[in-house]
Amino acid sequence: MTVNISFLPSLAAVFLLMFARLGTMVMLMPGLGERGVPVRIRLVAALVLTLVLLPIYRNSYSADLAAGFAPLMGVLIQEVLIGAVLGLTARLALSALLVAGTAIAYQLGLGFSMAVDPTQDQQSVLVSNFLAMLGIALIFATDMHHLAIGALDESYNLFKPGSALPSGDVAQLMVSTVSGAFRVGIQLAAPFLVFGILFNVGLGVLARLMPQLQVFFLGLPASILLGFAVLLALVGVLMTTFIGYLGSVLSQLSAPL
Repeated sequence: MTVNISFLPSLAAVFLLMFARLGTMVMLMPGLGERGVPVRIRLVAALVLTLVLLPIYRNSYSADLAAGFAPLMGVLIQEVLIGAVLGLTARLALSALLVAGTAIAYQLGLGFSMAVDPTQDQQSVLVSNFLAMLGIALIFATDMHHLAIGALDESYNLFKPGSALPSGDVAQLMVSTVSGAFRVGIQLAAPFLVFGILFNVGLGVLARLMPQLQVFFLGLPASILLGFAVLLALVGVLMTTFIGYLGSVLSQLSAPL
């Protein structure tokens, strides 16, 4: 009996192209794409997803090795760009918590209290770190990562392998995601913006009524204490709003055409 293995080179090329798209998105998506997650775990997750989707979308690729490596490299670069677009969309949606945390921290008087963000391995304000970690935990607790996997599957209908990348639609998607993340971040911080205005107006009135009072030494601890009380009371509402926004972004990516 003769075993024909002539299909192996083309199958390996298709596997590489699919891994380029799925691996790039896994490296950038919230949850699995955090700096605190070991690279090997992310690679294993990308390999498993590629093996699962390979039998489904194998025929969507035309990997003709006889034509040379130049066309194959062009498709490879396109697949990496598609994965980057999908991963950055979810990552930019998560940045709404960073915007909200920074605005809240400045209203509480904690704008200069910095710590290393374990998700991005860079310095950020404490409130942003707390909200980012809480948001990532809620992504897994609410099974939101299933929508990200669904977006990987639906990406083969949104972006056909080998077809031209719709640059206009991608640019519009990025702009709408950035503007939406900033809008949601400011909306999450809106109660604290109101609190900051009222608190500072009250301190100003108190300083006029009692000029001998050391307003700075009284105001900063009171601002931190009352601000944390407001944060404790509203953190559930804030994270529910954020999860709803992130779900809408991921649902848009995973919705069929």
